[in-house]
Amino acid sequence: MRRVVITGMAGITPIGSDWKAVRESLQSGRSGVQYMDEWGAIDGLQTRLGAPVPDFAPPESWPRRKIRSMGRDSLLATRTTELALADAGLTDDTVLGGGRTGIAYGCTQGSPSGLEVYARQFYGKGTTSGIRGSDYIRFMSHTNAAHIAQFFGIRGRLVPTTSACTSGSQGIGYAFEAISSGRQDVMVGGGVEELGGIDAVIFDILLAASTRNDEPTRTPRPYDAGRDGVVVAEGAATLVLEEREHALARGAVVHAEVLGWGTNCDGRHLTNPDPDSMERVMRLALEDAGLDAGAVGYVNSHGTGTELGDIAESDATHRVFGPNTPVSTLKGHTGHTLGACGAIEAWVALKTCNEGWVHPTLNLEDPDPRCAPLDYVMAEPRPLDVETLVSNNFAFGGVNTSIVFRRGSGS
Repeated sequence: MRRVVITGMAGITPIGSDWKAVRESLQSGRSGVQYMDEWGAIDGLQTRLGAPVPDFAPPESWPRRKIRSMGRDSLLATRTTELALADAGLTDDTVLGGGRTGIAYGCTQGSPSGLEVYARQFYGKGTTSGIRGSDYIRFMSHTNAAHIAQFFGIRGRLVPTTSACTSGSQGIGYAFEAISSGRQDVMVGGGVEELGGIDAVIFDILLAASTRNDEPTRTPRPYDAGRDGVVVAEGAATLVLEEREHALARGAVVHAEVLGWGTNCDGRHLTNPDPDSMERVMRLALEDAGLDAGAVGYVNSHGTGTELGDIAESDATHRVFGPNTPVSTLKGHTGHTLGACGAIEAWVALKTCNEGWVHPTLNLEDPDPRCAPLDYVMAEPRPLDVETLVSNNFAFGGVNTSIVFRRGSGS
């Protein structure tokens, strides 16, 4: 098994499109959630809350021929990948196109706007009129991974991870596996989500969406007794993973090391979380990393703000790490970025831990007594000297992931 390090990272989120802006938002307690006026046209929809990325546009220098079939999600994914590759110092076409660099990248469903065209014309009107060839390309399940590959000329393996809210974390995990097993030397890993009304409808129908419409920035409230559900969001994050000796040989700066990971499925219910499987996936990740739970100094939790999810996850986390390991989730600040959350949350956790602090769970003020008694980071950022951290994500379909990172230079 070869050692795998992270040499490049970048993210675009509802609270900032670079690390400086995201840091300022986290330290000032700023939320990216807002009232979505346009969703008022959707009959029956109760929630009006979402967290879009503000003011995003692709660089004007990008060739039109490379982006004409991209949806907003692929534009977000490609831009974060461009920034992450620049951060890694990997812009050499011979490295990207030599077959030893690959992609493992996730999303929930591709671009909602592309899907809308097909649904409206074919199913709604019974016609092919108005459907362009590029509309399918925008919403196919591997659209983001494929567009990243063609934009940068990457010719290694391509692993699309379309597993709902574990899409981004599985992207990182399968990238890690590809390098540690010797199949690739470099992998682009991550996830993306484009915000659409369909995302809000999914959770609304399941009675899992927050309807605190008059207080957008006071929700979601993960683990809080007053929580009332998910707020959907968009964003993207990309991590560049690299075989350690390959990175050191070219003088790359190492941000962190991936020590191990685990993924499994409940095999029981498609929407109700299983704390036993959640516990098992964390133990799988620790076993893969060769560590005891006591070696972990911080847990970056999934924490969506739903009753069943928060209770099950906190119970599983307590079984593994006990009551004294600091825990927080990013979703109070950003909302739930769905297919992107695993990548965005890993990026933010690594950036903060490398700087010696961790962010709080925004809007967590009164922990639900039905949640396990964890060391919830609340109210304000906490100074914390963490060497090893765990990032967890859980998805519809009973899909679970846990990734173990070591911060710093990879010595």
